[in-house]
Amino acid sequence: MSKGKIVKVSGPLVVAEGLENVKMYEVVRVGEKKLIGEVLELKDNFASIQVYEETSGVGPGEPVFATGFPLSVELGPGLIGSIFDGIQRPLDIISNNFGDFIARGIDVPALNRVKKWHFTPMLKRGDDVITGDILGEVQETSLVKQKIMVPPGAEGKIIKISEGNFTVEETVVEIKSEKTETVHKISLLQKWPVRKPRLYREKLPPAEMLITGQRVIDTFFPVAKGGSACIPGPFGSGKTVVQHQISKWSDADIIVFVGCGERGNEMADVLLEFPQLKDPKTNEPLIKRTVLIANTSNMPVAARESSVYTGITIAEYFRDMGYTVALMADSTSRWAEALREISGRLEEMPGDEGYPAYLSTRLAEFYERAGCVICSGSDERLGALTIIGSVSPPGGDLSDPVVQATLRIVKVFWSLEDKLAFARHFPAISWLRSYSLYVESFSSYLSKNIAGDFLSYRKTALRILQEEASLEEIVRLVGIEALTPSERLILVTAKSIREDFLHQVAFDPEDTYTPLSVQYSMLKIIILLHNKCEKLLSTGATIDEVASLGVREKIARMKFFKDDALEKFDSLIKEVR
Repeated sequence: MSKGKIVKVSGPLVVAEGLENVKMYEVVRVGEKKLIGEVLELKDNFASIQVYEETSGVGPGEPVFATGFPLSVELGPGLIGSIFDGIQRPLDIISNNFGDFIARGIDVPALNRVKKWHFTPMLKRGDDVITGDILGEVQETSLVKQKIMVPPGAEGKIIKISEGNFTVEETVVEIKSEKTETVHKISLLQKWPVRKPRLYREKLPPAEMLITGQRVIDTFFPVAKGGSACIPGPFGSGKTVVQHQISKWSDADIIVFVGCGERGNEMADVLLEFPQLKDPKTNEPLIKRTVLIANTSNMPVAARESSVYTGITIAEYFRDMGYTVALMADSTSRWAEALREISGRLEEMPGDEGYPAYLSTRLAEFYERAGCVICSGSDERLGALTIIGSVSPPGGDLSDPVVQATLRIVKVFWSLEDKLAFARHFPAISWLRSYSLYVESFSSYLSKNIAGDFLSYRKTALRILQEEASLEEIVRLVGIEALTPSERLILVTAKSIREDFLHQVAFDPEDTYTPLSVQYSMLKIIILLHNKCEKLLSTGATIDEVASLGVREKIARMKFFKDDALEKFDSLIKEVR
């Protein structure tokens, strides 16, 4: 272990000299308290280090110790249901053993070293294995079986495999390499560098929807399993609420929620709600399939920069087991601000609004780790990792560099509007500015699983909403009397789409989640009524008669239909016809 000394301290940035053979992104221990840091820049005999803890009291002359390893996360049983900080220190264990605040220099392993887990082998002695093969399983929670995989470089023949109860550090499998005669001892614990994407065999184009139960998302602007989405919006427009809803109700197997620079009460809401909420598929608490990464706004800014990498590496680990994983990054703006602060202290040339010139590259490196892949290993298992990142531009300005850089990468854009939020229309996703580039690739999926005319109803509804926006300009200028009956019908139908379909009450047990088949039926009834009313107008009916049809009251209540919803929809369609 090489040793250097501090020559300069500038907030979370420390400059040290004399660290021989140290490498970029290597973890070091800084000062007498051995604070955790990471090498960001090497120049002559000096190493610039970003420290993931408060540096007050640290001064020149104190020692710096190199570890020889990059910043890595521990992967194994014990991840699910835990809450970690940005560099994977277990906050729940620290709170129980050391109090409510993280003492500087504290060194607590991310995964419990004492607890024993029951390992069930899936292979036997004598089997040949390659990287990524599943050796066995550990039932981590009632919802998640953690699959123990062959780490890279440990290919060969199994010479020992044991069933029983083991700690994460005890050897459960021994693999002998036929080429080098080396014996690899495999435990339940693996480590992986956070800045290096995990390996896979092949990346596939996304073709299956991530069902969220949110009507404006699933019907109008869907995201794929293995896709990427961006939620920009001003303060108070509901970015975090949308991510919470997707975390609660999406059909992902695993949720990784990264609170990156957000308020502590938002992470507290997740911790308090998820043990109480039931997974709609299994009726088990949602926390049993969730991993939480919390680097809130009062935590060290440098650790915020690494928090998204910690989260994405854990998400990739579960993806490699064949699970569908959804990662929520809230918010990438705070992460970009951390990049800007560190870049400024490194005296790098600033780009737009002071952000570093490599902002777009770092964002792309993060979002490109999403995808639907054929996992490593000899079997043909598929895994998917979806990334949904919120962006908090100042004043809701969508020309902000972080928003623009993100939109060049992601394929789904959910634009939140404060005027919708102030009007108590939630989710406050703009139907005029948002888009999804996955829609056409879902046509065969929707035809097979829902209905062949799903996308045609969607297209008609979006056209009506766009026409409403144009007609509202005319109404503001010359009044509603200037519109023809068919144009006034557009306004009536658009109001129904907005209030009866798009508006969703998260606190109502029936309305908070809508299956895709029910979404189709709801939209079909509204468009079907619109088409019937157009025919009525052509036969001489007045717009007032058409707008006051009694069936409209039943349509307004259809979002609160309970278990027998599809039967009620059938009778409602008959009544409309």
